[in-house]
Amino acid sequence: MSLRVAHRVPRTTAEGPGVRYALWVQGCSIRCAGCCNPGMFPVEGGETIEVEALLAEIVAADVEGLTLLGGEPFEQAEACVELARAVRATGRSVMVFTGYRREDLEQRPSGRALLAETDVLVDGPYDRAQPERTRRWIGSSNQRVHQLTDRHAHDPAWQLGDEVVITLRRGLLEVHGWPGAPLLEGRR
Repeated sequence: MSLRVAHRVPRTTAEGPGVRYALWVQGCSIRCAGCCNPGMFPVEGGETIEVEALLAEIVAADVEGLTLLGGEPFEQAEACVELARAVRATGRSVMVFTGYRREDLEQRPSGRALLAETDVLVDGPYDRAQPERTRRWIGSSNQRVHQLTDRHAHDPAWQLGDEVVITLRRGLLEVHGWPGAPLLEGRR
């Protein structure tokens, strides 16, 4: 089984608790206005990567867990379930960001399957009119955090400020993470 992948970062602290492997899937039909990843909306693009190859990269990266972002992970739920299950079998955690609401995902078999392999879920569409000002890693205040297991429920990292990671890799400048309200508002 394979995933359509838009981008991946093998080691980051800007996409969830601990050092994580961040994987952005390609394709999103929600298309939130103001999304920071509009290039990931089309299902075309990115690259197709086998789940086994991704798991090998995650294990080699020696990280605490996997964060699935998008695009929209639940639009490739079957492959994301396979990857998440394999990652958790190695003792690592799984965090998922989705524009769907948890209640809607629970109505779909594929949604329930991925939720069952998720430790932390951030749900709800991004709303640029409601920037998040206090919660780390969250884009807008309407989005909710669901601690589906106790794995990261009491992690002090949730209280730290947001961060942006800038990397020069193979001659390309990569920026990921969330800049936080002061930077978004033009303040320092």
